[in-house]
Formats: sequence, C-alpha cells, structure tokens
Amino acid sequence: MRNPAPRKSLGQHFLHQRTVIDRIINAFNPKLHETVVEIGPGTGALTFRLAPRVSLLHVVELDQRLVSLLQEQAARHPQLMVHHADALQFDFCALTTGPDERIRIIGNLPYNVSTPLIFWLLAHSHCMEDLCVMLQKEVAQRVRASPGTKEYGRLSVMVQQQCAAHRIMTVAPGAFFPPPKVDSEVLMLRPYRSTPYPVSNHHMFSKIVRTAFQQRRKTLKNALRELMSEAQVRAAGIDPGLRPEQLSVADYARLTTAAD
Repeated sequence: MRNPAPRKSLGQHFLHQRTVIDRIINAFNPKLHETVVEIGPGTGALTFRLAPRVSLLHVVELDQRLVSLLQEQAARHPQLMVHHADALQFDFCALTTGPDERIRIIGNLPYNVSTPLIFWLLAHSHCMEDLCVMLQKEVAQRVRASPGTKEYGRLSVMVQQQCAAHRIMTVAPGAFFPPPKVDSEVLMLRPYRSTPYPVSNHHMFSKIVRTAFQQRRKTLKNALRELMSEAQVRAAGIDPGLRPEQLSVADYARLTTAAD
C-alpha cells in the first residue's frame, strides 16, 4: 500500500527527517523490557525505528487508512500492536500488565487536538513513566512557561503540578510532510511519583486554575470571587491584588487547600 496523503482535517504532518527521528529516539532511550505507546504513528517513520528496541510497542491511530498501512507491516514486527482508536478516548492505563507497571508514551501529537490530548494524558499520568511528545512550539512553550511570562497559563500550571517538563529539541517545518507553518518542539514530561505541589482536592485545584486564567486580567479577589473569599486568599499567604499569571504552581496548590 502506498502512503496515504496527509489529511488536513486531522492535523496530519508526517515526520520524515531521519536525523530528527534518531535524535528523538536517542533522547527517549527505550529499553527492551519496557512497554511503549506511540500516539499518532502516521506512516510509521518513528514506529519502525522504535520497534526493534522494545519488547512491546502499542500504536494508537485514528485514521483507518494509516491503521491498514501499519497492520500490513505488523507481520514483520511481532512486537507491534495496532489500535484503531481516538487517543482522546483511549484508556492508556489498560495497557499495563500489572498494578506497578508504568508505560512510556511517545508521539507527534496532532496539533489540532494537542492541548486537550495533554489534559487527557495527565488524567492517566499515574500509570505513566514519562511522555516524549512533539508539539507546536507555541504550545510547548506554554507547557514549560514560568510565572510572570505571557506564555504562562492554565496549561503551564496543570502540567507542572503533575510533571517535570524538559525541552529536548526544536524541529523545523522541513522535517515534516507537508511542512507546517510553525516550528515544533519535543518535550520530555516525567510525572512525579510524589508531586512537590500536593493538593487535597484535584477537582478544586483544576477549577481554581481554570477560573483564574479565564479572567487573567483581573486580580485574584475578583477572578476567584465565586470560588473563595478574599480572606481565604489571604489565608493561603497570597496577596488578593495579584493577577493569575503572577502566581506559582505552589501558590495555586495553597489556594486549593485554603478553599477546600
């Protein structure tokens, strides 16, 4: 089967540059005994370089044309298991073989769903060792942004509360077919076994962070008035006159404790 043409509706940009693929795999550094899951394998450029280095490689692909292509090749790669599924609904933890096993995630995430997909993966982070993901550079910068910067927001806080984020490399558009209009960035996310920013109520934490950044131009006392009082904000040791982007992840964790 010939490689199918990329579908714009699915945000498909197929990685093809060998040097970039090798750098990603070397940074990921897979071990033979590990269970690895690739999201959005596309035509398999990364898949078939990765497969010989692991004992079990699951790939999750939404496009039936690409699933058929991958299944044709699976006969030559017995460690490859192809899942025709939407990653935004896929139960990644179901792939673990025991309560103590953690899977590893790798993938070139579709740009049109990268942010909701990151949130979905965070919901499964308790069964993940790490995630090596390619993102649009703008999104990657938001993931690892620091307080006080224009990139810092809800995505930054939610990811950093659960994971350590490390930049691997920037990837130019020419590494893909068709080339996207923006640069990409590869990040390594490592979920904490014990987060330095514990929260007693993760639902409340998420609600506070989301509400704050929906009104990021307002002060905390105004942005969060429906969730907590000014006195509760002060009880967390935080000035109610600050704006949401001025708070650290630790600050949001303390706000959650004060509000809960």
